[in-house]
Amino acid sequence: MKAILATVAVLVLALGWTSEAVQIEENGLFFSLEAVKRLQELTESSAATGQQSPRLRAGTMSLCADPMLPQEFLPLCKQRGASASLSRLALVPMDVCEICAFAACTGC
Repeated sequence: MKAILATVAVLVLALGWTSEAVQIEENGLFFSLEAVKRLQELTESSAATGQQSPRLRAGTMSLCADPMLPQEFLPLCKQRGASASLSRLALVPMDVCEICAFAACTGC
């Protein structure tokens, strides 16, 4: 019984580590897969509410000022070219990234 519990605990921990291990690189910075998913949700919601820029999926300043934006994007928001970087991150295909078939995704 103890062996079964230990095996289950190891499997749960391994699953947790692998889900957070996928990193997406943009402009020399690395972001977790979960943070990029959250960024995509924010860009979709801002597009649905009509805050969409004609050239970009969402304005950088509105995204960077959004309190729901994961903290790991703040260094990117301070960089020059943040708008283009956020737009590229918002377009990363999650289904492909989760299996690490996308060049910007690492850590599988």
